[in-house]
Amino acid sequence: MTQHTLDGPPSQAKPPKLASIPPPHMPNALERFGARFRAFFEHFGHASRMTWGALASIFHRPFEFGATMYQFEALGVRSLSIAAITAVFVGMVMAVQFAFGLQRFGGMEYTGRIVAISFSRELAPTLTAVIVGGRIAAGIAAELGSMNVTEQIDAIRSLGADPLKKLVLPRLLACAIVMPLLSSFALVLGFCGAMFITSVEFNVPAQFFLKTALSSVIFRDVYSGMFKTPFYGAIIAIVGCHFGLITRGGTEGVGQSTTAAVVTTSIAVLVADFLLTKVSFLLWPALF
Repeated sequence: MTQHTLDGPPSQAKPPKLASIPPPHMPNALERFGARFRAFFEHFGHASRMTWGALASIFHRPFEFGATMYQFEALGVRSLSIAAITAVFVGMVMAVQFAFGLQRFGGMEYTGRIVAISFSRELAPTLTAVIVGGRIAAGIAAELGSMNVTEQIDAIRSLGADPLKKLVLPRLLACAIVMPLLSSFALVLGFCGAMFITSVEFNVPAQFFLKTALSSVIFRDVYSGMFKTPFYGAIIAIVGCHFGLITRGGTEGVGQSTTAAVVTTSIAVLVADFLLTKVSFLLWPALF
């Protein structure tokens, strides 16, 4: 556009300068680590408050007996097949591995002893918690997440009920009681799978395998494994309920919460395995 002046020829007007837009801020490694560290403590704080509220509600009437029994069936009975298949095939694999290794040194008679001790101390409780716990935590997170995004949990609050008592407490109690039973079931089946494969593949009599295994396992071995299972169950329920209750964003958020629950459960169980093993060894002289 031309601009006419009184003193001279028309001059061309200069276009206005556009304001410079600053580039988006890219967080560095320290900022990303700080954000993850802060998010971890936010999740830990929410899970702790949720757990405390659920445990405190156990003293408030009425007790959710029907919901707890339903969770026993949903979380325990429906997980038997997964626990059984996992235990049998892990027992067979462990027996084959140990038998091949010991066969070179003429120590086949120690196969039953090693399998029995390893299953009693670690494999039966921890492996069952990781495999079955992933299934349970995913189911809890998906169920509560779907209720959260469809505002069913808000409806429970609006009716004057406590969602922690109705939704979290039954799952927490059911998981803490179910996990020792599932681990004991996995221990027996894993031992039977190992005994079967050594009898078929390596001609080790089942009676000899059973006798040597039972003679090597003491109460401390069983205690060391079963002591951890109620804590595993509580961790699984807390993680699943936590990610279910914080779900946002519709069906996509439900999928993200389910994935996060499975991953977090596996990591939390393995970390708790180390800590609880140390605690069990420290408590053994005091208790027995």
